[in-house]
Amino acid sequence: MMTKSKSYLSQCVGIALAAAGLCHADDFSAQRQLVENLAGLTDAPSMREADGFPAVGGIKAVYFEALDWKGQPTAAFAWLGVPKNSSGKVPGIVLVHGGGGSAFQPWVRQWNDRGFAAISIAVEGQTSERAADNPKAWKRHESGGPGRVGIYGDSSEPIADQWMYHAVANTVLANSLLRSLPGVDPEKIGIMGVSWGGVITSTVIGIDTRFAFGIPTYGCGDLSKAGNQYGRALGNNLLYQKVWDPLLRLDRAKLPVLWFSWPQDQHFPLDCQAACYRRAPGAHMVALVPKMGHGHGPAWNRAESYAFAESIVGEGTPWCVQASAGADGSSARVAFTSSKPLDRAVLVSTTDSGITGSRKWVESPAKLVSEGGVWLATATIPEGTTAWFINVHSGALISSSEYQIALSPKF
Repeated sequence: MMTKSKSYLSQCVGIALAAAGLCHADDFSAQRQLVENLAGLTDAPSMREADGFPAVGGIKAVYFEALDWKGQPTAAFAWLGVPKNSSGKVPGIVLVHGGGGSAFQPWVRQWNDRGFAAISIAVEGQTSERAADNPKAWKRHESGGPGRVGIYGDSSEPIADQWMYHAVANTVLANSLLRSLPGVDPEKIGIMGVSWGGVITSTVIGIDTRFAFGIPTYGCGDLSKAGNQYGRALGNNLLYQKVWDPLLRLDRAKLPVLWFSWPQDQHFPLDCQAACYRRAPGAHMVALVPKMGHGHGPAWNRAESYAFAESIVGEGTPWCVQASAGADGSSARVAFTSSKPLDRAVLVSTTDSGITGSRKWVESPAKLVSEGGVWLATATIPEGTTAWFINVHSGALISSSEYQIALSPKF
């Protein structure tokens, strides 16, 4: 077993004692503080290699120590890879899976191949081995922490026993671990999460200010207002609304963020996502890829996340951002600044209502011109349009304007 360092134990004990204090269920300010105290997990946790999981091309399986759960010590399983770089330290990224996922060695490989150190963590007490009695489930390990219970379904538990508390803690600890490794630049470590991992990412970037960039994919905050299963589950969940909603802390997220999704996503509506990027003060980029699909593979097989991360660690800013957007009558107009040449623009619009993922989205041509270092995209908005955005293309890459509810104020 891993031996916990005195400094690590002291910070864990401090957090645990606070969480075990006389905190009433309706004392939301105290519970928010307990969550925000997780930012104090800055010491690197002890780590050991995971037996039974052979290294693959320099990527190894590990366990790292995590917070106690219901009085018992826990550890998190992860795949970790650090590419060699003779010219200096490499940037890094923490990778957080979504529902039905686990730590993924191929995801680490994708980032290693692009020169990033990467750690893909399992946040439900599982490994990357399938369970013997259920090939669709992941095998839990003996020191695993809590698993997810529906949609914040464990909200009646003490805050320090809830799944999201441990998922956030493990993500912060993974950052601390990655930052401690020789050959990794601690000032250039980002985070990417898919689906529920996107919810975790949206939460963590308002807590752990050490991250250099964030890429919440699909998942976001403001879900109590969603017109789907999230809204039904969270509309009356005051703990989510007062303690867990990422919107509560996104005003602290000063890092550059890529909000990555697709208009047909059934789980995380575009208006909820937009509320998040409009709350965060840091530079943000939006990429809404029509017909992208919802899943780990669609998220890591497209080029947008890698291009964004490379632009941040290389140039310090997103490679493409919206400068302004709006509509005048039936004409939409968006200005972009881009460090890459843009090839074309496309208006993506809908005349339907209801949850954005259930609407029919139509693509139509937009005009794109470059004027004084700014790219101007204009398009005619179809009659009856209820929402729209404009995509610009640079080769295989897509960058999007912010989600617009028609008709926007005059440009």
